[in-house]
Amino acid sequence: MGTRNKALFEDVTGGLVSTETAALLPRKRTSGYLQERESRLAQLAKGEIIEKTLLWVEPSRCRLWSRHNRRRDLLNEQSCADLIQGIKAQGRQEFPAIVRRIQDDPQYEFEVICGSRRHWVIQWLRQNNYPQFMFLIDVRDLTDEEAFRLSDCENRDREDISDFERALDYQQALEAYYRSQRDMAERLEVSEPWLSRYLDLAMLPGEIVQAYADVTQIKVNHARELKPLLKNPQSRHRVLACANELKTRQLQARQTENRLLDGQQILQLLKSSARNRTTKAKQSSMEFRSKAGLRIMTAVRRSRGGLVIEVMPRGGADREELIQAFSNALQILSD
Repeated sequence: MGTRNKALFEDVTGGLVSTETAALLPRKRTSGYLQERESRLAQLAKGEIIEKTLLWVEPSRCRLWSRHNRRRDLLNEQSCADLIQGIKAQGRQEFPAIVRRIQDDPQYEFEVICGSRRHWVIQWLRQNNYPQFMFLIDVRDLTDEEAFRLSDCENRDREDISDFERALDYQQALEAYYRSQRDMAERLEVSEPWLSRYLDLAMLPGEIVQAYADVTQIKVNHARELKPLLKNPQSRHRVLACANELKTRQLQARQTENRLLDGQQILQLLKSSARNRTTKAKQSSMEFRSKAGLRIMTAVRRSRGGLVIEVMPRGGADREELIQAFSNALQILSD
């Protein structure tokens, strides 16, 4: 150790450690490192910790698993805005996507099991002035059934995957991997009634699905409320006829850039259409809610004729919502 470095060392340590002792410090640190490594190897051998290797790769080397439960066409700059901003703020992707290696496609090396939204965002960033971002992946060895359960476990409580997307995923998995609904429920560690509600949702007729402005608006409770109406041949016919009319109405609204009916409005209209024409003379009623879920108006047709409409004073609806509610009430209750 040079004279200048020796003086600096003694000044920093206050003379408590001699330069001769300092020469031994690197050896002590090395010994501590080796002990730490031996301890880690012992933990690995006992299964107390799992060693993972994460990779930074070009997103173009990855394709989505064909059974991925998120619809790619629903991903856009608006729906992914929070993740885009988060990755830009952090300067990188913080949480790895789970992938597996593939051998049957020369264009790709990995298949994304969990993380299609992260994959989409990294691709979008690279195409929009951030070419430095790479895709962080965790490579696993998974069967299709294991991949399905892992994907379901990661996404089950996420609000950005719709009930209907999840329902279709469960229906396909039941047909592909499991002997029965009970077997599938046990593997997913959920109750049979809970799983049954999603499978009922997946079985909704296409006419009803197409009546909604967006599949993200189709909820589990919608299938539960429509199921008894679809079981009866007469009410089923009326519900499907109404669904076709609503599909046309939604298409016209899109073309004229008018407000589309939301999911709750579609449900109420479908339920109302199932009422038998011969019993319509009896008093019937319907309520309308705002986008925030607050009741904004009720409409009641009296048994002797006449339509009574009541607008809630604190419904919070704007003018367009009220006009739409009036239109729906007149269409359903005044004929």
